[in-house]
Amino acid sequence: MEENHHLIINDNQFNHDNETYLKIRTISDSSQDSSYNSTTLINHPLLCSRMPNIKVFGGSSHPELTKLICARLGLEPGRVITKKFSNRETSVEINESVRGEDVFIVQSGCGEINDNLMELLIMINACKIASASRVTAVIPCFPYARQDRKDKSRAPISAKLVANMLSVAGADHIITMDLHASQIQGFFDIPVDNLFAEPAVIRWISLHIPDFKNAVIVSPDAGGAKRVTSIADRLNIDFALIHKERKRANEIDCMVLVGDVTKRIAILVDDMADTCGTFECASQKLLSAGASKVYAICTHGIFSGPAISRINNSPFEAVVVTNTIPQEANMKNSNKIQVIDVSMMFSEAIRRTHNGESVSYLFTQMPL
Repeated sequence: MEENHHLIINDNQFNHDNETYLKIRTISDSSQDSSYNSTTLINHPLLCSRMPNIKVFGGSSHPELTKLICARLGLEPGRVITKKFSNRETSVEINESVRGEDVFIVQSGCGEINDNLMELLIMINACKIASASRVTAVIPCFPYARQDRKDKSRAPISAKLVANMLSVAGADHIITMDLHASQIQGFFDIPVDNLFAEPAVIRWISLHIPDFKNAVIVSPDAGGAKRVTSIADRLNIDFALIHKERKRANEIDCMVLVGDVTKRIAILVDDMADTCGTFECASQKLLSAGASKVYAICTHGIFSGPAISRINNSPFEAVVVTNTIPQEANMKNSNKIQVIDVSMMFSEAIRRTHNGESVSYLFTQMPL
């Protein structure tokens, strides 16, 4: 039997007293910071007091994000042990009482997606039958989000299936970020808060691209037009659109640029990057159209298959992603990858949800 020991949280792991609060500073917190996960202890009297009746547990998909979220909330991560039996079945043990508690479970749709999804479902059910008052699934990157419609005969709508599974497992609420299609919220009969990375993206652009007023926000496909127009409007700059046609999944046939990028900085913005075939073709198209520099920004950096080699061989100045998916290994393999921390958005969403406050503020603003 295998155990994920990184999930076993000892009482002595967090030794800060009630007057201190561990705050994670990343590149999104200051233009002067270059490290991704540097830490400092600072006084934070508003957040250091422990919120009552709340527990935050983390699955094995992204333990670092769970720690960042808990640190910003001034909480210790809940004690949980996940195991794999010899036949590869998943076992979960919740090692503290959750009776009457407001439980939040952080599990991203990355890595071993099917195992992590099953682990999330078991954790939700374990907390629910242990008499938790409410169980909220915090899913930074929603699994199977691209399978959201019947695009051909006999195709499944897997995102709807995942929604049904989460509801049946006992989830009362979902918190996620930048769903591939916002209509996925309609697959649920429970509340869904779909946070946007847009405020973090806008902040990164304004801090790290000195001449961003001479930039053009570019969508690599028609589906992202609404996303780029919103960012362009808030930055008061132009936008452009690339129309792409696919031969088959993950393979681009041709691209047509709509808009002018001549002698300007082109900033590609998308919700996710998987094999990076779209970004690679789009960057070549923008340079051939006269762009002076090309950046790529996306919320979910999946980076599967040949993605890293394509990034390293691409003309991008930087490929910027959020930490909804772990990026430590990818950053070691490519110096072009930069990470925006969005843990403060999830921690604030958790705090507001627990206190019964509106989360709509987070749709347009970055919490401090």
